[in-house]
Amino acid sequence: MSHILPELEIRPAVIAPLDEAFLPASLFNRRYRELAAAAGAAPLELALERADGSISRYSTVVIPPAAGRLPATLFYVERIVKFLLWQRGGCKIYVGGPAEIGRHLQQVYAPGGARAFDAEFMSGVYERPFEVVAIPPEAVPEARESSIPLGRHLDGCRVGFDLGASDRKASAVRDGEVLYSEEVPWDPRNASDPDYHYQGVMASIRSAARHLPRLDAVGGSAAGIYIHNRARVASLFRAVPPQEFAEKIAPMFLRIGRELGVPLEVVNDGEVTALAGSMAIGDNPVLGLAMGSSQAAGYVNAQGNITGWLNELAFAPVDYRPDAPADEWSGEAGCGVQYFSQVGAIRVAEGAGMSFEPGLGLPEKLVALQERMRRGDRPAEQVYRTLGVYLGYALAHYADFYELKHVLVLGRVTSGPGGELMLEQARQVLEREFPELAERLRLALPDETSRRVGQAIAAASLPVIPKGGPQSP
Repeated sequence: MSHILPELEIRPAVIAPLDEAFLPASLFNRRYRELAAAAGAAPLELALERADGSISRYSTVVIPPAAGRLPATLFYVERIVKFLLWQRGGCKIYVGGPAEIGRHLQQVYAPGGARAFDAEFMSGVYERPFEVVAIPPEAVPEARESSIPLGRHLDGCRVGFDLGASDRKASAVRDGEVLYSEEVPWDPRNASDPDYHYQGVMASIRSAARHLPRLDAVGGSAAGIYIHNRARVASLFRAVPPQEFAEKIAPMFLRIGRELGVPLEVVNDGEVTALAGSMAIGDNPVLGLAMGSSQAAGYVNAQGNITGWLNELAFAPVDYRPDAPADEWSGEAGCGVQYFSQVGAIRVAEGAGMSFEPGLGLPEKLVALQERMRRGDRPAEQVYRTLGVYLGYALAHYADFYELKHVLVLGRVTSGPGGELMLEQARQVLEREFPELAERLRLALPDETSRRVGQAIAAASLPVIPKGGPQSP
């Protein structure tokens, strides 16, 4: 099947079995850059500045406006900036290139513009007004990236927790060994009372701590953006009114740490995924992708550190068709959450005519889908092959923005034989469309035990225990 968008014809070599209209971002961008090179490519320099003064730089080329294809150029650049914002974060964008591009980005990120949601979101994250500055390429500031070590502290008696949309997990870890783990169902996204969240997290920590002789430190992971242990934006708490979020949810983990009297660190769940992979593999860089109630991502760089990037790939575009499925929160089409999560798996299944018992939620539907997969159900197999095609093309897209060597994929969607089939299909896409990337990329799916234990150990390893001995419970 071929696609024309805009003014470019794209022909995927591998078609998603249950979604023939899928238009991989990686193929569009590759074709566009080929045309740019043939038209005498003009440089485009992009820089994203964050509130702490750190800057990410991205270089590409565009078709000179005088050579035509301006709609394709504006689309190409707008999608790249969208991806960069959710991957790396920023409250100020420097655009160094043709004037038409700078003007276009200023319009779409202005109040009322097509990307006003993104501008408002980033302004809230960094607590700065969002702006787009158009300047000559040579005036774009150089990169000033920062990275810090994360976790890897295995001494003492620790609790590691993970907060998901359908359950919360907690583990007791002593000197790097998991002694106890539990999973407790909960429904945070529909809970407007901040105390529901506080009591739930505290209950899980205390339950795990009872299996330790003492408690020295607590480390946790959760979906969302956390800066210095303060929640900035998190879908888990979306039902909490803004005023109560600011007063009670934002400082909640600081409060819990004080009340427990031990060091406590909480970070994005994707970062813990990547950390767990790095600790297990003993090599870097590592991109971790967790496919659960949403898509979480984290990245450990070649030095074994994390960056100040957001890595919110759930809201980064991977499908460029005009009528791609839209995220219910941002309203944006074609973003990762609709392809690499429970939402995506059930969307594909139901779109292909698969029916589920009335009243089932997404987690229960996923369990039913996976049970059909275990029985060798052909439609279920096609769902996972479709997810695998998505993943293969998305990894090629991610490779434009990350240095990739190891990619670990985990989360509820990957449980059972469907996960292996998905990765097998993704590898086939890479081998056929992107052979050089396929040769250097190691794509892995940890076994079930490693997923649970590795995540728990990585989360628990986040805090540093102060010198002077263990703390009292």
